[in-house]
Amino acid sequence: MSQEEMKQRAAEAALAFIDDDTTVVGVGTGTTINYFIEALAKIKVRLEGAVSSSVETTRRLKARGIPVLDLNGVWPLPIYVDGADESTRSLQLIKGGGGALTGEKIVAAASEKFICIADETKLVDVLGDYPLPVEVVPMARSYVGRELLRRGGQPVLRENFKTDQGNLILDVYNLQILEPAKLEAELNDIAGIVTVGLFALRPADILLLGTADSVKELRR
Repeated sequence: MSQEEMKQRAAEAALAFIDDDTTVVGVGTGTTINYFIEALAKIKVRLEGAVSSSVETTRRLKARGIPVLDLNGVWPLPIYVDGADESTRSLQLIKGGGGALTGEKIVAAASEKFICIADETKLVDVLGDYPLPVEVVPMARSYVGRELLRRGGQPVLRENFKTDQGNLILDVYNLQILEPAKLEAELNDIAGIVTVGLFALRPADILLLGTADSVKELRR
């Protein structure tokens, strides 16, 4: 089974967590989430709508006839489904490969249950093989880059890319992230950083991993 098929398997398994009482779903961004949007369209008649984490996800939801709701008008948000670039068994994540980390982090923070969907290759013992995305205000790019270098990372500007909020992304290589929550809090305090792609202070609640044989479920 291909990696794409495993992603699709995990995405479709997430539908089981959307019960008849759930009318609004938070939706993340990325290749695995694209499969989830296709699956979500099958049950759209019983949904009031979805809260989107990015411009691209909004476009895809609308194309499938799923109404997009403003997070400010939704409370509570019962469930949020998103992918990951890496996950530990503690369900701490690196996200932001698609550059939508600020929207993803906001919707995750506002949700009662965060379900992460991924293929089995995303499960790691220690975060950091995947470069850590850091969203930066443009005027702070050099300053933040120096601060990241001081912490042992190698920041690389994501070329020809701006986030939905008009900011830049520094992808930080060569970080072995042994204490994800501590590092997330530390980086959040650096002036000019909007947010980082560590989801450790608010990790996932459930991880669905598509494999060649089935979908594995991990819980915090």
